[in-house]
Amino acid sequence: IPTRRILTPDDLARFLDSQVCKELLDFLNSLNDAIIGTKTTDAMEDSPIVQQLLSFLDKVEQANKDVTPVETNSRFGNPAFRDFYDTVEKKIPEWVSEFVPVDYVEEVAKYAQESFGNRKRIDYGTGHELNMLVFLLCLDKLKLVQPSDYKALVAHVFFRYIAVMRGLQLSYWLEPAGSHGVWGLDDFHFLPFLFGAGQLRGHKHFRPKSIHNQEILDEFSHQYKYFECVRFVNSIKTGSIRWHSPMIDDISGAKTWEKVNLGLIKMFKAEVVGKLPIMQHFMFGTLVSFEGGSMSEHQAHGTEEDEHGCVSHSEVYALGQEFPGCCGIKVPSAIAAAAA
Repeated sequence: IPTRRILTPDDLARFLDSQVCKELLDFLNSLNDAIIGTKTTDAMEDSPIVQQLLSFLDKVEQANKDVTPVETNSRFGNPAFRDFYDTVEKKIPEWVSEFVPVDYVEEVAKYAQESFGNRKRIDYGTGHELNMLVFLLCLDKLKLVQPSDYKALVAHVFFRYIAVMRGLQLSYWLEPAGSHGVWGLDDFHFLPFLFGAGQLRGHKHFRPKSIHNQEILDEFSHQYKYFECVRFVNSIKTGSIRWHSPMIDDISGAKTWEKVNLGLIKMFKAEVVGKLPIMQHFMFGTLVSFEGGSMSEHQAHGTEEDEHGCVSHSEVYALGQEFPGCCGIKVPSAIAAAAA
């Protein structure tokens, strides 16, 4: 079963220079390359493993439908999410065993479970989204998916996962993980913007500034994920996108989608994989392996965890750098505010 190994800035630095980090980013680039110039609606054949993954996500979605949110006036996370989480936590190993070799079920199932949010905090963020990417990487390393599956892994499986997560966000008003969401892109997601920009690379007519045209968003959001993401953000936030999502607004000033796509890949490495508050929660096993720090080693040297399982370390303060709080300030769900 995967365990946490990145607990200090030194651990993170070693990870960023490791083979496993290179494998993760290479896999991301391979998925991105596969989706370039592809519409979400393009005809593509789903292999048996892709069909099994879609069936798995259908079961998660059904578990959401089977749990009724608690009546509450709070705009923070709905406690019923914990009932949903407990249900899928019990069932995911069984569901995963339908396509993963028995020796790897527990390991792979852990990444799948972690991709649907945090039970205690009732929140969701880019760290959870990263776990879904690594879940797919595990299947790739087990040779269960092939490079010929990559296009469908993005357009069908990953985009389906985003739809399932949107359902969870709408049902349980999940809070953003961290005090400022994802730097103005979205309160929860990063990768659909990245892959969505890949889809639009080389498009003859659409430019990054096209996101300011509501007719384009309405008509083409089912074909291009980037437009769908912007359309969704606009639907739950009021006012100009310049104010509620300044990063999306800034990106729209780029001249080409290629520049946007490549910029988001660099940003993913710097702002997701390269951030200790996110990566200190990430776990490593045998398929995605890193021999960095370990929980037992750091506990032996006086490391303490807070109520969220976040690590603080006196050496960080000695350097004059305040250790970042991983969870930030609790932020109510924008979806809850829109519903109210």
